[in-house]
Amino acid sequence: MKNLIKNFIIFFIIFLFIAALFSMYGASGQKSDKAGIETLIYQINNEEVAGIVIEGDELKVALKDGREETVKKEPGESLSELLKNFNVEPAKIANLKIEVKDESGLDFWLAAILPFLIPFLLIGVFIYFMMRSVQGANTRAMMFGQSQAREAGKDNKDKVTFKDVAGVKEAKEELKEVVDFLKYPKKFTELGARIPKGVLLLGSPGTGKTLLARATAGEANVPFFSISGSEFVEMFVGVGASRVRDLFKKAKKSAPCIIFIDEIDAVGRRRGSGLGGSHDEREQTLNQILVEMDGFEPNANVIVMAATNRPDVLDPALLRPGRFDRRITLDEPDIADREAILKVHARKKPLAKEVSLRRVAERTPGFSGADLANLLNEAAILAARRDKKVIEMDELYESIERVMLGPERKSRILSEKEKKITAYHEAGHAIVAHYSPHTDPVQKISIIARGQAGGYTIKLPIEDKHLHTKSEFVEEIAVLLAGYLAEQEVFGEITTGATSDLRRATGLARKLITDFGMSETLGPRTFGDKEEMIFLGREIHEQRDYSEKIAEQIDKEISVFIEQAVHRARGIIKQKRDDLEKVVAALIKKETLEREEFEKIVGKKPA
Repeated sequence: MKNLIKNFIIFFIIFLFIAALFSMYGASGQKSDKAGIETLIYQINNEEVAGIVIEGDELKVALKDGREETVKKEPGESLSELLKNFNVEPAKIANLKIEVKDESGLDFWLAAILPFLIPFLLIGVFIYFMMRSVQGANTRAMMFGQSQAREAGKDNKDKVTFKDVAGVKEAKEELKEVVDFLKYPKKFTELGARIPKGVLLLGSPGTGKTLLARATAGEANVPFFSISGSEFVEMFVGVGASRVRDLFKKAKKSAPCIIFIDEIDAVGRRRGSGLGGSHDEREQTLNQILVEMDGFEPNANVIVMAATNRPDVLDPALLRPGRFDRRITLDEPDIADREAILKVHARKKPLAKEVSLRRVAERTPGFSGADLANLLNEAAILAARRDKKVIEMDELYESIERVMLGPERKSRILSEKEKKITAYHEAGHAIVAHYSPHTDPVQKISIIARGQAGGYTIKLPIEDKHLHTKSEFVEEIAVLLAGYLAEQEVFGEITTGATSDLRRATGLARKLITDFGMSETLGPRTFGDKEEMIFLGREIHEQRDYSEKIAEQIDKEISVFIEQAVHRARGIIKQKRDDLEKVVAALIKKETLEREEFEKIVGKKPA
């Protein structure tokens, strides 16, 4: 549609130009006054005419007073016949200076040809643009089956290397073999070694899978073809397979190189599962990928890298030896890796001298590389909004909460009663967490609404943990229920503010029994065979491998764990009621308490 409008505008402009040109030449030379034949006869009879120039059917009359006139005569009739017909005396005709000029030059030819030529020109231009549009459509149709992969060459200015990727040491060590093979293939082939044809990068969203693939190509200094799995599949049958063939054809011409397929689970899902968009076109595309990876020559020097956060749904044929031989897992960064990642993303950001990225790393357990990059970006935006020249710790701390919980909801104004209820709720969480030996230290308490939370209490571990005990889980459930119990203890009734806490506590208690085998009654086993079939990010099928009687026992055990946590949390709240009231008073006054302010009220966390 855009091309049609563009062609019409060009056609219209050309038409106006030709019309203007024709009008200009048709109107050229007509600067003199026009007069009729009667006027000319009258002027000749009165001897006012000095001379006449005949140009075809036009008479250029020069008058004795210096004026000029143009008189149109009848075609085919001579001037002498015209004057005789009007009975002009021969003596007066003899006194006239008469000159005859033949029509010639550009004006004559334009006047003769343009009336016939312009329609042909307009039709020709119209046909030309129509043909060009048709050819463009044919060209696009021919290119429809070609790969849409983006190629980054060796001389790419934005080249990324392993120096630009912080953390993931084990993954980089694995990929160094790929880099060495692309740089020095003979070192491997002389020993009969066969480098893996495919490398599958696994990890949660934001852990740096795409960045690591780009860094591998940059480190090896080879071309990098990147494409998303969803770009293969179209509505027309066979297009995906055609694009796969074209992609591998281009890659072989540019060997050694790397092909990177992001979100490969879009086309690589298990065939015949009936979920996840299973249809012939996607399966044809997957089949073509399998064939192309199997059809590589041993020395093709083309490495296929792919990324996904759902390895459980991939077709087994993709994961067999000879295709994606290597599977590299990218975990969430630990505290040292988080500090290194922050340093990488802080290179081009002016930080204040007192800024400690280590303290920021301590406050961000569970953050991925993308979360940390977003954190620094939010801090820079906040600093700019406050007209600062450098980023300070205040902006970094606020950005952590912004990434975790969302922006402050300043428009949400609480009444004095709701403010007091929220203060007791959050103080309850903080007091129970502080006096529970296996919980993480309280870092911040606030009754300012953020995102969906009316208030929040942030607990952060001193060091990264990978294993958790039953005691830690029970105390965590107690902390989740503490806000609910504090409201009940002080006001004698509860509010809807504890809905999210109750849901999380119940879910954690169920996991203790069904996933972690921590129930003394039901013993060390799991319950429920969860098949990894995901629809819109949710599990939609869980096969029950236990009876209704066991299901009833699971419900009872959940209640037992909840009761244990309630008993523990209520005991701490009653015992430390004075501390609870002090924290509430400080919260109502300041609305936010940092760890140092909180510990001034209740003391250091007991060992």
